[in-house]
Amino acid sequence: MLNSNEHLEVDWAMFGELCRALALKVAREYQPEIIVGIARAGVIPAAVVASMLRLDFYSMKISRRDGDETVRERPAVLSAAPPQVRGKRVLIVDEITTSGDTLRLALAAVRDQHPAEVRTATSFARTTGYQPDYSALSMDANVIFPWDRKVFEGDEFVVNPRYSDVIDE
Repeated sequence: MLNSNEHLEVDWAMFGELCRALALKVAREYQPEIIVGIARAGVIPAAVVASMLRLDFYSMKISRRDGDETVRERPAVLSAAPPQVRGKRVLIVDEITTSGDTLRLALAAVRDQHPAEVRTATSFARTTGYQPDYSALSMDANVIFPWDRKVFEGDEFVVNPRYSDVIDE
């Protein structure tokens, strides 16, 4: 098992398989009618899972950053839950859960819209602390997602500064 001092670099193929595993787990135990992805990064697995399950997809924005990418604050709901969740079975999807603060805020916001039922899912979940209803993989490593590996800086893509000490390029 990887621990929190280790990094797991996820490529697009592995990400696709994780989405497939997550969709399968959800489909076997729950029949959501709507998928809500948490923007920014949670919309990526949410849209893939929604497509695999042939469900409508909506997003809501919850952020820990206030314009400064290096400052992590308590998360805040920046956009309301979609009103389309009213009376429906809803699955909230994020890319990873650590403290669970983001998913708890999303749950509260969606519940304010009075869904029939709401559950949570993530691509990755920590092995301790808050646990979503569904996850593709549980571990304690720091995950480097394929969309976060390189970022646009100036006029080119460069290794994300957050990972420059762990990615050789």
